[in-house]
Amino acid sequence: MTDKEIKWTKEIVSTDEAPAAVGAYSQATAAGPLVFCSGSIGLMPGTKDLASDSIEGQTRQVMENLAAVLDAAGSSLELVLKVTIYLKNINDFAAFNKIYATYFVDEPPARATSQSAELPMGALVEIDMIALRD
Repeated sequence: MTDKEIKWTKEIVSTDEAPAAVGAYSQATAAGPLVFCSGSIGLMPGTKDLASDSIEGQTRQVMENLAAVLDAAGSSLELVLKVTIYLKNINDFAAFNKIYATYFVDEPPARATSQSAELPMGALVEIDMIALRD
C-alpha cells in the first residue's frame, strides 16, 4: 500500500432509536466518510407495527427512523448525498413529496423514485440513503 492509498474498515451501525432489522441486514454500514442506510419502512422503533396507514404518516416515520440511524453513524440528514425511494403506488408521489420536502428544505440530495409492486410488511414507502459523516 502506498502513502496515498486509504484503507477503510467496514462498521456496522445500529441504534434502538430506529426499528431493528427484520431480516439479514444491518440498519446501516459505514466506511471512512460514507454511511449506507438500508431501506427503511415506517415501523415504530421497538415494534413491528407501521406508524400509520397513510403515506404521509409512514413517510414521516421513515424519515425519523433514518435520521436516528444517521445520528448513530455520526451523520445527519444534512449530509445525505443520495436517496432511493420505493412507493407502493406512484400516485402517492405528491403526498409523499410534501412530507419528504420538509426534511430537505435547503440543498436536497440527489434521488430516484420508483413504484414497487410490494414492499415489506405491507408498507407504502421504503427509503434508503447514502450520506457523508463528520
